[in-house]
Amino acid sequence: MSDTPGFRPLYRQVYDILVRKIAEGVWKPGEMLPSEQMLAREMGVSHGTVRKVLDALTAENLLLRRQGKGTFVAEHNQGRALFRFFHIARPGGERLVPEAANVKIKSRSSRTTEATRLGLRNKDAVFEISRLRLIGGKPVIRETVILPQILFPRLDRIGELPNTLYSLYQSQFGITVAAAREELRAAAATREDQSSLGVTAGSPLLVVGRVALSLTGQPVEWRESRVRTDHLVYAVTLQ
Repeated sequence: MSDTPGFRPLYRQVYDILVRKIAEGVWKPGEMLPSEQMLAREMGVSHGTVRKVLDALTAENLLLRRQGKGTFVAEHNQGRALFRFFHIARPGGERLVPEAANVKIKSRSSRTTEATRLGLRNKDAVFEISRLRLIGGKPVIRETVILPQILFPRLDRIGELPNTLYSLYQSQFGITVAAAREELRAAAATREDQSSLGVTAGSPLLVVGRVALSLTGQPVEWRESRVRTDHLVYAVTLQ
């Protein structure tokens, strides 16, 4: 694919070129992009087209503009990742910062539903991360994360995993989570939920299933979070 626009709508071509460069690591997380004028000259398009694309990528949290300094590739630090992708809150929308505990990781073959969600062949190798999320020192979420080993080689040898996994994906494996598809459903607490979350049999839980997508739209993670609902809600702002 050329770095100069072809025959598709000009805005879309420039958008795709810049996203591809970020995905390929031409500009690393936290690195400043060339100026708008330079990008426009390199791609043979107008300054206005480049600015429009940069504005869109900034709105999508892929880029970060710093007044008087320039435009930078956004980094998945803990604060930014939690703000974008963690929607569990107290009633009224109070933002919460969870901690991770009882983190375990193992290698195994993918199951049919996991392979379907991640675009894998059945029985392809995956890593399974299980952990509890704590708020105020109390377990409130039981979480299972499934990752294709082909995308995250030797993940089990890294050692202690960070609280925000998306920062690890970006810094260690060059994979930026740009979007996610989530599905919500209600479920009754299982025996494992009772033991892990301290709830009674049959207590209502919120189950959040998420497929995380890379910059190129590739599924890179399947995550299921089982959430206590006695004092927590799923909160989003619609604009």
